[in-house]
Amino acid sequence: MAASDETELLLTEIVNRGIIEDSPTFSIRVRRGLPDFLGSVNLKYVRLGYGYLLSHGFYFVTAPVLAVVFGAAIGKLTWEDFGLRLDLANAFFLVGLLCLILYVHLHLTPRSTYLLDFACFRPPDHLKITKEEYIELARKSGKFNTNSIEFQQMVLKSSGIGDETYLPRIVFQPGYKITLRDGREEASMLIFGAVDDILATTRIRPKDIKILIVNCGVLNTTPSLSAMVINHYKLSHNVQSFNLGGMGCAAGIIAIDLAKDLLTAYPGSYALVVSTEVVSFTWYNGNDLDMLLPNCFFRMGAAAVLLSNHRLDWWRAKYELKQLVRTHKGMDNKSFKSIYMKEDAEGKQGLSVSQDVIEVGGHALKANITTLGPLVLPVSEQFHFFKYLLFNKKRNSKSKPYIPNYKLAFEHFCILATSKKVLDEIQKNLELTDECMEASRKTLERFGNTSSSSVWYELAYLEANTRIRRGDRILQIGFGSGFKCNSVVWKALRSVKGDPGKSPWVLSNNST
Repeated sequence: MAASDETELLLTEIVNRGIIEDSPTFSIRVRRGLPDFLGSVNLKYVRLGYGYLLSHGFYFVTAPVLAVVFGAAIGKLTWEDFGLRLDLANAFFLVGLLCLILYVHLHLTPRSTYLLDFACFRPPDHLKITKEEYIELARKSGKFNTNSIEFQQMVLKSSGIGDETYLPRIVFQPGYKITLRDGREEASMLIFGAVDDILATTRIRPKDIKILIVNCGVLNTTPSLSAMVINHYKLSHNVQSFNLGGMGCAAGIIAIDLAKDLLTAYPGSYALVVSTEVVSFTWYNGNDLDMLLPNCFFRMGAAAVLLSNHRLDWWRAKYELKQLVRTHKGMDNKSFKSIYMKEDAEGKQGLSVSQDVIEVGGHALKANITTLGPLVLPVSEQFHFFKYLLFNKKRNSKSKPYIPNYKLAFEHFCILATSKKVLDEIQKNLELTDECMEASRKTLERFGNTSSSSVWYELAYLEANTRIRRGDRILQIGFGSGFKCNSVVWKALRSVKGDPGKSPWVLSNNST
């Protein structure tokens, strides 16, 4: 291997587990990458996907049958039946059948979940931090030894993160200790900033919000963050409030799933979902390399999403929720401990990132998209896939199976902006183009890893660059501790152009 190639490989490993071979103070560890998606297909998840599809088959079967019956009934009638010589039997039958169809449509068929709008908070400019400034402040803090400084410098160099991300400088202060006061202040700035924007954009009154879900991975206060929002905006006393904690970067999509179910239970309501992470509470002040990685990648950010299942909201909504699939690998110990909050030998708390996290995440992603496939792929792609299973697959065959082209199912991809290495691996294994990965890479560069809100900054990027057209399908994929991989599919109800006054991408180096 050439020297340049070897250096590139080592830098890639540093991002995820990074070790420098030349330094005698570092140990050498082998990093596994994502599993080869083209090597095998687990039919268990294929069957699960078709199970989801068939579970809604009742609505697809009954609607055509009722339409045929209704049409046949109309065909028996003549104009005289609607005149003075009304055939009461036929008329009553027609009215009864029409009422039955309306009942089935209004009460039995599930309501659509609409995304009215969303807002991503952009912190003030004085919180911007460059990679060079990050290292300089880390040195001055006196909290990190030389090896830790060099490690963080190498991670940042190949991370894909730019020089305009946001980070509270208070974490670098000598002698700084994490306090609930600082955590609440950071959470208030992020959450209230995003919610203020969404309420101003949609003109929804706070008292009209019947469902509130706030997710934040590490900071969990008493009263909860959701209670903080209720108090600040004086929401209704009967608001259905939920606070999700400890669920990592995948919690944003979990919150959408919960909101969808609650909207079904409370039809005709508005649901507000707020996703954030408080960086000061994920910050680690020690010298364990595994626990330093979150310092390098996590940055400040928050998103607020307003959902509705009012039937008349389709005309003003941006997107309609089409599919949502959640995959959990927590039954496996390696997956469960891949991202783990713990204390180091000195009692300093932080997030530990296992050397197996990429491999674990790859297996979760593979299971998730295999389940999602039957719900979204064109019939032609599914036909080719099953044709391979029936006719081409041979025992002990080394030939690779037919992998459906997911680019035919979606026009846009919003994959959680974790790190450059992870995005590279996903692009390679899913055979995605650079254009498909652009929103994720640009978000990582401009805002860093904002945890569960990251996929919304990516969608905001697509809107700011006028990429969204009516009918486009957008796939959002999030990963999180546990280990979890969740995906949600949105369909654009109209061509969308980002509001220059609200978009987080305006006035940035990557704005339109």
